Amino acid sequence: MGFEIRRRLSVADTVTLFNAVVGFVAGAIAFTDPHLAARLILLAVIADAIDGIVARNGDSSAVGPLLDSVTDVVSFGATPSLFLYVLLTDAYGGIESAHPAVFVGLALLASAYVVCSIVRTAFYSTYFDAPDERPGMPNTLGSIIIATAYLSGITNPLVLSIGALALSFAMIAPFDYPKPGPKYAIPMGVVQAVAVIAPTAFFRAGPRAMLAIALLFFALGPWVYPGE
Repeated sequence: MGFEIRRRLSVADTVTLFNAVVGFVAGAIAFTDPHLAARLILLAVIADAIDGIVARNGDSSAVGPLLDSVTDVVSFGATPSLFLYVLLTDAYGGIESAHPAVFVGLALLASAYVVCSIVRTAFYSTYFDAPDERPGMPNTLGSIIIATAYLSGITNPLVLSIGALALSFAMIAPFDYPKPGPKYAIPMGVVQAVAVIAPTAFFRAGPRAMLAIALLFFALGPWVYPGE
């Protein structure tokens, strides 16, 4: 029968795959331009939101949910971890210059985020299928916090990595995080777009506003934030 890609992939799937490309490029660019990499992580989050909107409006496919899960692990699991790895090894030395024990410690610290992202995604694919069953912080939210923190001027790799470690545990925490509806998602998307397009304008207003919003959702979402 073959793959029959043109028949089996939807428009939403195409946006999902664009998200994967942006996430991969962000990881590659992190080695030379972390600032641009952080902006691309936010762009990938926007693409993820758009593919969800398209899919909910009827343009979905049978393979779409799996594509979305795999892409989320790439763009919002592996890429943020790689971003942190680059920052840590630039500051404390890579495999060529750091003491082996230091390098292993840095690698483990940076990889915690992707490991927890993989666990969360696998558990959702296997155990959680009810629409009101959403335990654990979304890895997209963690990616927004990491990227906007860096764009806001919080560039100390150890501070970012320790914060990411807390986000990693939040991804597998028992608290339910609601999914924002259009009433909240659209304004948040506008602020995020400003952070991507003009991250340094008006004293970094875009990234700092988005970071404040994301941190509020992280802290209060399971208890007071209304979902869809």
